Amino acid sequence: MSDLSTSVDTIVVPRTSDIGNFEVRRALPSAQRRTVGPFVFLDEMGPAVIPAEVGIDVRPHPHIGLETVTYLFDGSIVHRDSAGNTQTILPGEVNWMTAGRGIVHSERSSPEARAVDQRLFGLQMWVALPHEHEETDPGFVHYGRDAQPVVEGEGVRAQVVAGSLFGKTSQVRTLSPLFYGDITLQPGASVDLPAEHEERAAYLAEGSVTIEGIQHERGRLLVFAPGRPVTVTNTGSTPARFAVVGGEPLDGPRFLWWNFVSSSKDRIEQAKQEWQRDRFGQTVPGDETEFIPLPEPRA
Repeated sequence: MSDLSTSVDTIVVPRTSDIGNFEVRRALPSAQRRTVGPFVFLDEMGPAVIPAEVGIDVRPHPHIGLETVTYLFDGSIVHRDSAGNTQTILPGEVNWMTAGRGIVHSERSSPEARAVDQRLFGLQMWVALPHEHEETDPGFVHYGRDAQPVVEGEGVRAQVVAGSLFGKTSQVRTLSPLFYGDITLQPGASVDLPAEHEERAAYLAEGSVTIEGIQHERGRLLVFAPGRPVTVTNTGSTPARFAVVGGEPLDGPRFLWWNFVSSSKDRIEQAKQEWQRDRFGQTVPGDETEFIPLPEPRA
């Protein structure tokens, strides 16, 4: 039997990298699929136990032309940025940072989190900004659980992180027509995913699911065929948890290099030179002494 059904157009197996304290699985961009709606990047962080006194230390680094979306299942991270924002994110909350014409941020563990072993598990995604907003002012907003409506019943729990899903709309402000949901299915439960957006995908974080008789294991990005409703069923013995994301196709191609996203290669070259020559013009208050250097060109 094929691994694909009429509903599943593409299966992406993320590439895994070890960044020291935990593993990261990158599902977007990939050779099989570059984008899903405006989502141009999807990383799964963990699950991993970060030992006491070790912590997470992602040093200050720059972004342009995108929005970062951080969402945790377990653990905590302290966000700091060059716009002067400091915010701890906890499970079920959302950190939504708009890079626009340029922002610098860091992500670290708090002193309290470093005092004990900490389990870290979550997703970080990037949303490419529409052409008209690529050079917008940078900004950051933190949203608690109360900003995200929840739909529950018959073994299904769906938290609407952003956009609209199942008749509910999140308070999270977006600059692109998109949706993002966090769905948990108990064993035996099913959920119907609507076909109202042209591009849709599900990233399976825990457990396994079955679609049209084909079982899919955790750590897979399932990209759905357009215009076709999808029924996802948990035929396993443990809960299944997955993120559903998508939206309308991007308004033109995007170039992605390191932490930069733009519709213009020249704009990315400009950002590279500014960071390399220390002319980006921004530092992170409270985190000024370290930074991630520009990657060396590949041979």
